[in-house]
Amino acid sequence: MADDDGATSGGAGPEQAKMLRRRQRELRTAHARGVMQGVLSMLRPGDVVIDCGANRGSVSVPLAATGAIVHAFEPDPYNLARLTKAMRPFPLTVLHPCAAGTASGSVRLMRAENWQDNPRVASVSSTIIAGGRNIASDADQGFDVPVIDFPAFVDELTAKHGEIALLKMDIEGAELEILETMLARGQFAAIRLTIVETHERKFEHLRARFEDLRRAIGAAYPVTRVNLEWM
Repeated sequence: MADDDGATSGGAGPEQAKMLRRRQRELRTAHARGVMQGVLSMLRPGDVVIDCGANRGSVSVPLAATGAIVHAFEPDPYNLARLTKAMRPFPLTVLHPCAAGTASGSVRLMRAENWQDNPRVASVSSTIIAGGRNIASDADQGFDVPVIDFPAFVDELTAKHGEIALLKMDIEGAELEILETMLARGQFAAIRLTIVETHERKFEHLRARFEDLRRAIGAAYPVTRVNLEWM
């Protein structure tokens, strides 16, 4: 993917670079919508799906509307209140008010620097990973939230249901360690489709690990099983 700083602008002026970045975002959004339409068409009532990084429910709601059992993870109280309201018509939804990690306990949730100016937009950037671009320091806006051992949760869900129809993951950098762990344990074999938005653009110090992860997953699974280019 192109870097957010306009690395694909090829020396274009500021306005041209801005237009190129906008066009790239539009293309990514269109692609994500297309993937989601395909996902919705494959789901059947009773299928088990996970929305990890549910935010305010823009993905959880259409997933639940198929009759699927939706496990929705969202640690930010601002989003969680809106997600809870959005999911009320869907009694098969299970809300998990916690972050996803590789060990249970508590973790610091950090918000975007512009949170106070526009919480609705900034809420998509809340993260438990330090060192991200445009993320406020702990002292400014961080607070502790519970975190679940997500690979262990996947094992429990698989043991109960046999198969997970969908795992959608968008968790602002925390996906890296989780995906590394799931790959090492062979957990993707029990998931019909995994779609992920990765965040190496925001975490420069993690880019090499993301590259290694992409190569390893690409060698082990086709994109029709594990798609790291959802967004």
